Amino acid sequence: MPHIIDIGNIGSSNLGYISVAEPGKNIPFDIKRVYWTYFTPDNVERGHHAHRKLQQVIIAASGKIYINTETASGEKNEFCLLTPSQGLYIPKMVWRDIRFSEGAVLLSLASMPYLPEDYIRSYDDFKKLCMDIK
Repeated sequence: MPHIIDIGNIGSSNLGYISVAEPGKNIPFDIKRVYWTYFTPDNVERGHHAHRKLQQVIIAASGKIYINTETASGEKNEFCLLTPSQGLYIPKMVWRDIRFSEGAVLLSLASMPYLPEDYIRSYDDFKKLCMDIK
């Protein structure tokens, strides 16, 4: 199930903060790829896909990121990432739609390298695959 992970932070308001993502501690998989998305216009929606095998933790490194998810069993959730000390864990076979506030930076920690064949880019195909899983 998608859920918020508390990454935590170290520091203070007068010195600044640092957050650390560590596989086996606060990240539930080995990190094989890291990427970030930025300069996305305010309220543009991205995502619109699921992954067959890939797991992710999405972090709002800056700004606000709104994520709607749907699991293979049909459970729908809405998440709002407001701080870089939290991440959203998204397991495999979860559809996601993502919106950005102005100036938001999305940081993604992924369990696999980029593989085009891992993407499910059609919602109809996602729903058909979900029926096969049941």
